[in-house]
Amino acid sequence: MNRRNFFGGAAMTAVAAASVSRVAMAALPEPVMMGKPDTAPPLVPQTGRPYNPVVTLNGWTLPWRMNQNVKEFHLVAEPVVREIAPGMNATLWGYNGQSPGPTIEVVEGDRVRIFLTNKLPEHTTIHWHGQRLPNGMDGVGGLNQKAVPVGKTYVYEFVARRPGTFMYHPHADEMTQMAMGMMGFWVTHPKDKHPLIQEVQRDFCFLLNAYDIDPGSTTPMPNTMTDFNLWTWNSRAFPGIDSLNVRQGDQVRIRIGNLTMTNHPIHLHGHEFVVSGTDGGPTPPGSRWPEVTTDIAVGQMRQIDFLADEEGDWAFHCHKSHHTMNPMGHDVPNMIGVDHRGLVAKIQKLVPDYMVMGERGMADMGEMQMPIPDQTLPMMTGTGPYGPIEMGGMFSMLKVRRDQKPGDYSNPGWYRQPAGTQSFEWTGNLPEPARFQSEAAAAAGTVPGLHNPPVHASAPTPPGTTLTVRKPGAGSHRGH
Repeated sequence: MNRRNFFGGAAMTAVAAASVSRVAMAALPEPVMMGKPDTAPPLVPQTGRPYNPVVTLNGWTLPWRMNQNVKEFHLVAEPVVREIAPGMNATLWGYNGQSPGPTIEVVEGDRVRIFLTNKLPEHTTIHWHGQRLPNGMDGVGGLNQKAVPVGKTYVYEFVARRPGTFMYHPHADEMTQMAMGMMGFWVTHPKDKHPLIQEVQRDFCFLLNAYDIDPGSTTPMPNTMTDFNLWTWNSRAFPGIDSLNVRQGDQVRIRIGNLTMTNHPIHLHGHEFVVSGTDGGPTPPGSRWPEVTTDIAVGQMRQIDFLADEEGDWAFHCHKSHHTMNPMGHDVPNMIGVDHRGLVAKIQKLVPDYMVMGERGMADMGEMQMPIPDQTLPMMTGTGPYGPIEMGGMFSMLKVRRDQKPGDYSNPGWYRQPAGTQSFEWTGNLPEPARFQSEAAAAAGTVPGLHNPPVHASAPTPPGTTLTVRKPGAGSHRGH
């Protein structure tokens, strides 16, 4: 993370002069930029009221300055390059060097002032999704405000009136700008102990987003409506998504927002959770029940709470199976069960690199080292301590360790199961299922307690079976 003057450099002098005066420039908070996709440690507040900060998965929290009891932030809307996973970068639009933009954290009752500087090639706005605020601050271009022109800086100012989990995104040329990655997370912490908000030791957040990027290219196609090929958390695809690392016994909260074009059933292994909040606020206790999967619709936020009491590496993912895969061809024919070995040799005379694909399922794709275009990812990838994980897209892990220190978010490595607690190969004789034993005995006429008529070798085989149907009497189903 580094600080820089956004308007520095001769190339920006004319834009700076046209957008804000020298006096106004001096009043702007210096924008803070991020150049890497790592999960940053929680930003403990040094000014303003204290709170327990969140950790943004493969993201960071935007620093602020206090100006006469107002929290001031500076967002810069701009083209960015985001690493989706090692081996693939995407050309996106975002804020302050990354997509999604930085998380904004405030406390209930804070007066906040956000400066938005537009470095995009077109106008933009910001909508503060889920917030209670003055109508003129809601950020819908043309309805609540004039759109922010290229090179200009606009100001949003309001009081964070209620605690909860929110997000921000443009409300100008929304189809293009959101498809290009413009979004960010917002968390308003309660000012006091709240009867509906449990205190937790670990608090994570991330956004669900999706892109359509042709293999070998870097720029999403914004006109795509449904046929996306990259399903991501905070613009990262597995194996590029960091794990969520916690201490055994921690109370954990995970906040998730969905800005894709479809719903996502988010599933956690090894633990039960409750949905403790939405973008409408904390949920009443009577509406909560234990779950292992919660479905998050388009434009919704979900906040889940649970006790991390089971040690291990637990899968955490979207339960739509094609959302845990990386770029793939949706029009590939189904070859499962097709024996085309004889054909392969003939094709390889013309195309030496041709290989069988999909004949026995797609698991082979996780092990193949076949060449793929630059700037794309294997469809199924990732390697764990016992072999290929065969995942992609919206997949990560919850890593629970008894020796993880409080406040330590570093990756503890792979979990080593205690002896006798891992599935193993059976090498002994397989007992015949009881069902097969009874069927064999019935055929031999030796089933105890069953009338077994003698079987005569010369007995003719009945030509068929006669079915008699008896209809009930009028007005009665007696005997039916």
